[in-house]
Order: sequence, then C-alpha cells, then structure tokens
Amino acid sequence: MSLSRYDSYKDSGVEVLGNVPRHWRVVSLKRIVDPSFPITYGVVQCGPHVVGGIPYIRPTDMCDEVGVINEQALLRTSEEIVSSYARSALQVGELVCSIGPSFGKVMIVPPSLVGANLTQGTARIAVAKEHVSRFFFWVLRSMPSFHQWESSVGGATFRALNLGPLSETIVCVPNFDEQIAIAAFLDRETSKIDELVEEQRQLAELLKEKRQALISHAVTKGLNPSAPMKDSGVEWLREVPEHWEIKRLKKVIQEGSSISYGIVQPGEPQEAGVPFIQTTNMTSGAFELESLQRTTQEIASAYPRSQLRGGEVILGIRASIGAAHVVSPALAGMNLSRGVARIACGSSLLSTFLVKCLRGQSVEQYWQLSKQGSTFNEVSIDTVRELAIAVPPLNEQQDIVTYLESEVARFDNLISEVKRATGLLRERRAALISAAVTGKIDLRGLEVTDEPVLDVVAA
Repeated sequence: MSLSRYDSYKDSGVEVLGNVPRHWRVVSLKRIVDPSFPITYGVVQCGPHVVGGIPYIRPTDMCDEVGVINEQALLRTSEEIVSSYARSALQVGELVCSIGPSFGKVMIVPPSLVGANLTQGTARIAVAKEHVSRFFFWVLRSMPSFHQWESSVGGATFRALNLGPLSETIVCVPNFDEQIAIAAFLDRETSKIDELVEEQRQLAELLKEKRQALISHAVTKGLNPSAPMKDSGVEWLREVPEHWEIKRLKKVIQEGSSISYGIVQPGEPQEAGVPFIQTTNMTSGAFELESLQRTTQEIASAYPRSQLRGGEVILGIRASIGAAHVVSPALAGMNLSRGVARIACGSSLLSTFLVKCLRGQSVEQYWQLSKQGSTFNEVSIDTVRELAIAVPPLNEQQDIVTYLESEVARFDNLISEVKRATGLLRERRAALISAAVTGKIDLRGLEVTDEPVLDVVAA
C-alpha cells in the first residue's frame, strides 16, 4: 500500500520532528493536559505492602505498551499515605508514563484501576477532553519523544526522566478527527506487525529446539542410523550405540587433574592483575580481555586448580548452567570465578566433543534434576563430576564434531536471518509510529486492508 503525504508542510522548529503539516500545532506536552490535573508523579514513600490497601503502579509493573498485565500482583499502600497524594489518583482514560530508569513505558488507565495511585517512578498525564488520549499514547511511544528524553536524562547508572523534561516534550497536535484516525491506524497496524514479530519469535524458538535436538541425537545416538544399540542404564541417555562406553565425567579427565571451580572471593576489581572468566562471560561467549574482570595475583595464585592453560573445557555451573566452551590458547594464564568449572579432558575424550555433549538436551535434563539454590540456579561440582556421558571412539567423536559444526552453523544462520527480519519489522513499526504522529503520512480516508502497512513515506 502506498501512503500519501499532506499537501502543505511547515518547519516545526524542532529537529527531531522535522516538517509537519501546516495546519498542525506544535506545543509542549503540558499544553494538551487538563489544566485541573497537571502532569505529576505519585507516592514518594509507599511503606510496607498493605493487604486490601490502595494499589500503586511502579515502572516494573508496566509492559512497554500493554500496561499492567497482572493487577492482582500490584503492591498496595495505606489510605493514610495515599491521602497526601490525591493529585496522582488515577481516572479512566488517563495516561501513565514510566519516568524511572526504564522510562518511556506508557499505558492508558482502564476502569479497573480507577483510584489507584503511582510511585515516584511513574507519572500521570491527564489529556484534556478536546484531545484523544490514544493519539498521545502513540506520541509518547514515538522515537521523536524518546530522542527528546534521551537528551535530557542524566546519570550513567541511574538514568531517570524528570517531570520537567516530560512536561516540556514537544508534540504535534492535529485536529480531533485526525487524532482519532491516526490512533486507530496505529492500533490496527502495530497489531498486525506485532503478530508478524511473534511469528518470527516462535520460528526462532523452533529452530533453536531443532538445533538442540540435532546436537543431542548426534552425541547420544551417533551418525550411523544402522548401528546396533544398547540400553545405557542412564535415564537421560537412554539407548546408545553398542560399542560406545558410558563413563562418569570424572573418569575421563586428564590424569592428575580434577574438575574444579574457580575463585570464591575475587575481591574488588583491579585495573591490572589476573583476568578471570565469570558466568556473564559464559552466557555471552565474550572472552575478550577488555570484557574480563581482574583480581590480584595473590588471590589468583591460591587457585592453581582453575588456572587456564588452553584446550580444556569451561562450564557454567552457576546462573548460566550448561554454557560450555573450549578454552582458546589466548586465555592461558587466566582464571575462573566460583560459577565456572574447569575440565581438562583425558586422552579418550575430545574437548570439542565434550562441549557438544554438555550442550545437548540429555545433559540439560540432568542439570534440571540436580539444580540447587532458591534465589539462583546452581549445580555442585560433585554433580558435574558424576555426569554420565556416552563416549564413542575418538574417530567417531571427531566425525560427530565436524558434522555438528556444519549443521549447527546452518541453524545459526537461519536463526540470524529470523532475528534480522524481526529487527527490520521492529524498525518499520517504530518508523510508522513516528511518521504517523508527526504527519509524514496522511491517514485521512485511508482504506483499511488486512495486510500490514510497512512502507513509510520518507520525510
């Protein structure tokens, strides 16, 4: 579908808005609210949760655009505390915008939350009756608004949006009927795009599952579908090729070594010293020197068992359980954190094959049965040592690794393509919102179709 432009434009005077339709007004956000209800935040100190009290909305309670999904889970404060914040008591149809570190989430107040309140991290915007709340919902979700906020927020660790910059956000104001038309258009079109994004997400998950199943099958069943099979005697391995051996991991490590985790208390991060790998590095697969934290030589020297030499396997055992990598020679001399284990394979086991095993579904089942901890997931080092794996002859291990590297790369490329397509859809969605609320496209009398509008007229 081709989207047309208005006949006549003017300079908005605001760089991020560009030219806007000549008959549109350009004002600050505070000029479109009900004068009786200026933009305000909520309760500063809510106190302990009060059963049966007045619910209040925090940024963490809000999704980007859907609002509060689980109203029953909202925290509540006392009527006594809320009585001092009548200014921020919510009415149906008003906008709530997060202004804390996760600023920019926006919701329209539903009837079920009338009388609820806010925190210092959320703001109420009561759009005046001569305007359409839903239109300004989309204005606040547009990139021009975010660009204005980004230029005003401060702080590296706590980046919050203040009421001043929020109130001074410059917005475009078409007439009432156009506001209705634009809001309806964006509701409809973003829903269509969101459906496409969800389809892509499901496709990516399916591809990941198939990739995982491929790995698991290869490291437990081998590449020969005609090979005679036997019962492994291990619940999560089931049948394996008859000539493969079932070994506990502690029995196939390098002689004289042990499966060990790393530094328990690394101390304060050092500018210089010994780099060590943490669970965050295991999850991301980022082992560049600049991404690694450092500890003192004195502390590291107390953990020779986890000092890296290159070629061994490192395994996440805390938080990022199951993340496994072969150690590059470039990491020699570095150490590990408490959440990472070092495994030096013996002569009967290839490090590259072990990594494939550790990434398979069968081992994942083993971890699930063995996890400990209530606040975060963790498996003990003894659990790792007792892991049973199916060990084929070395030549088969190499064949399986070669096969999986090729096939996994193919899946990774497909997943990357899906992610790229998802990213493009999100970019088009954002561009469509921005174009609509700044008048770059004329939506008056637009014919409704079932296909999503993805083409946006350039400014």
